[in-house]
Amino acid sequence: MNVALFGATGRVGKELLTHLLHNGHHVSILVRSLEKVDLSSENLTVIQGDATKYEDVKKTIKDQETVISALNTDGKQTLSIATPHLIKAMQETRIERIITIGTAGILQSRTQPDRYRFQSNESKRKITRASEEHLAAYQFLQASSLKWTIVCPTYLPDGGLTKLYRFSADFLPSDGKEISVQDTAHFAYQQIFNDEFMYKRVGVCY
Repeated sequence: MNVALFGATGRVGKELLTHLLHNGHHVSILVRSLEKVDLSSENLTVIQGDATKYEDVKKTIKDQETVISALNTDGKQTLSIATPHLIKAMQETRIERIITIGTAGILQSRTQPDRYRFQSNESKRKITRASEEHLAAYQFLQASSLKWTIVCPTYLPDGGLTKLYRFSADFLPSDGKEISVQDTAHFAYQQIFNDEFMYKRVGVCY
């Protein structure tokens, strides 16, 4: 399969890129700094550019079948700028499937189900800027015609690949505290072949 991967030099993105290449997919990635790419493969196409620039996004997804975005906020408005670019470029090139990495903060609260977790008493975070960026990306995807899934991990330490995680549509599984970067990438990779969580946010944790 031909896959466009955004955020490939981030923590989850690097793991996703490894999964994709190991399983024989042809991958096109967009990076700002070429020196951050530490993998090489005849199946890997590296494009230097910026996901907040529409033409760079469109160039990256050309001739691809699926899009995966592991972009983070970078302390800026990266998600709220890049997500509309992704949607527009995908619609123009007739690519339907997109899987993104979000945050557990944009899942529904179990204690206050009419609120997102980051807005509820489940959240201990005083600064909500990152969750608000992820929420904007979710709302853009929700309003689009794309076939989207948002993987929403909670606290993300490095911990190796266990494949022993739990997951739940729209809510974080009960008492979920953390999930490794490696298991988050593994779950996200599986969604390429799975439509169970189409048009859903999915909480993942141990």
